[in-house]
Amino acid sequence: MNVRTPRDPLLPLFPLFPLLVAPLRARPGLLLRLILWSLVEAVPALLAGHLVARAVDHGFAAGHPLRGLGWLALMGLGVFAGAWGTRQAYPLLARVVEPFRDDLVRRVAAGALHQAVAGHPVDASGVSRLTLQVEMVREAYAGVLMVVRGFLLTVGGALLGMVFLAPSVLPLVLPPLLAGLGLFLALLRRMAGAQRDVIVADERVAEAAGAACAAARDITACGAEDGVRDRLAERIDAQAAAARRLAVLMPARVLCLAVAGWLPLLLLLVAAPGLRSGGLTTGAVLGAATYVMGGLQPAVRSLIQGLGGSGLRLAVALRRILEAHPLPAPPPAPSTRPRASASARPAHDVVLTAVTFAYGAHAAPVLRDLDLTVPEGAHLAVVGPSGIGKSTLAGLISGTLRPDRGRILVAGRPPAALSPADRSVVRVLVPQEAYVFSGGLMENLCLLRPDAGEDEVTAAVTAVGAAPLVTRLGGLGAQVDPAALSSGERQQIALARAYLSPAPLVVLDEATCHLDPAAEARAEEAFARRPGSLVVIAHRISSALRARHVLVLDGDRAVGGAHHEVLRRSPLYRDLVGHWSDEAPPEAPPDGAAGDDPGAPAARGGTVRATLPRSRS
Repeated sequence: MNVRTPRDPLLPLFPLFPLLVAPLRARPGLLLRLILWSLVEAVPALLAGHLVARAVDHGFAAGHPLRGLGWLALMGLGVFAGAWGTRQAYPLLARVVEPFRDDLVRRVAAGALHQAVAGHPVDASGVSRLTLQVEMVREAYAGVLMVVRGFLLTVGGALLGMVFLAPSVLPLVLPPLLAGLGLFLALLRRMAGAQRDVIVADERVAEAAGAACAAARDITACGAEDGVRDRLAERIDAQAAAARRLAVLMPARVLCLAVAGWLPLLLLLVAAPGLRSGGLTTGAVLGAATYVMGGLQPAVRSLIQGLGGSGLRLAVALRRILEAHPLPAPPPAPSTRPRASASARPAHDVVLTAVTFAYGAHAAPVLRDLDLTVPEGAHLAVVGPSGIGKSTLAGLISGTLRPDRGRILVAGRPPAALSPADRSVVRVLVPQEAYVFSGGLMENLCLLRPDAGEDEVTAAVTAVGAAPLVTRLGGLGAQVDPAALSSGERQQIALARAYLSPAPLVVLDEATCHLDPAAEARAEEAFARRPGSLVVIAHRISSALRARHVLVLDGDRAVGGAHHEVLRRSPLYRDLVGHWSDEAPPEAPPDGAAGDDPGAPAARGGTVRATLPRSRS
């Protein structure tokens, strides 16, 4: 099995360069401090050759060994200063690397959540692999920053020192240095491709092995062990072949080091007699050799080893992350067309036309050919037995599910086709298991409306009955630990967040099931007074009694309308109300009457029509 991929899309670092330097450009003050401390760190590389030359020419060669030792002692002080600069630079590098890692984690998490919300299957093992690759990128990014920064400082300091000490040495040093680096960069591209092959092969082996383990019983029952074993062996062989290709390329780094690091020293030693006859002192020649041996050669070795190791892992892992979670598209240019007036905006009606939805191609539809109109300003309660499709209907209206057939429009647009940002402006969904994240309580409440003022937040909290909870937590400025909250307390926070949202449509999918009846009534009454539409997936029949309109889902039949109309036409609703109320249920209509009214929203010919009248409030 061949897992090799085209090389063209995978240049090692250059296409990723803007992304890699973005953390530095975003923090100019931090970058300036890092540069200043880096200059201090470059002191030994800049002064080492000069101090050796003076120690030889003015000390040992002149018969003054103490003076020579003094110059060497100054070099030791320079090394100490460079070490202090390194000590100050490391924390600054950490302040660059950690935000870079956090951005990648947010990208992976947001991509996985977007796939889940859009209804696409989420590969949990893939998310786990990408999370591990994020940590790989973090470590590799830190290593590459250190290596590249050290190389630039050391080589720059050594070359600058040669310019002032012995400019005639540069023609012996620069050409092999540039040739070795050029050879390494050309080799790096091939090594990056081989490294990517290894990572892809590892992923495919893990995928095949995980699938085989999960289906071990079925494989054994079908007698398919040999075939599965052969396919897994093919992937393992492909992984080994990719690793061998990478191993063959790795020793070529030694050639690059020999050209860039050792060849300048060899040329310098060969040319030493000529340099001496040309006027250079013995100390100057030894100083130039010090720049090569103590500066250029270690810096080149670190660069080749670092980019050949951490750099490859950084380029390949970062590319894999970006392939799975590409950079967001730039926002569209603002339109020059005049905005429509408020009176011309489309009504925020919810319209379902012949909607059918099933969980799987071979599953029976949960909803079949449903026609439903919920006009703007309506307060609708959806009731029915467990598993009948109430939460499915909430998911379709909110856009977290896509219908198999039919059309859904919210404010004239299909909710599933909207971007997450646009969808949050149109509707807000509060599910049964409310989401609360670790952090500030104010941040949680303002998640859907970041510009809300404290007075508005307090009003929302009070409206849904969450004020005692906020007081107990320590006020709006308190920190929230979701694990320390009960399910009902998390629901109260989510309800206040939804109440504060600017969305004109609120869908409560059993969002008050963990509250007591009094708290549930207060929250639902607050949303009923809130401008806009309200759809409640009822947990208790009391939610239906508070609503202006009721939709009863009962298998292949749906009945919608005002409370008294649905009582008259739905036996299931009469049973539900009779069970929850002390009053006697209303008299059932005679046989055959439930659906004989003109325009009655009942099932006919396989099509369910439940059109609610527009609210006058």
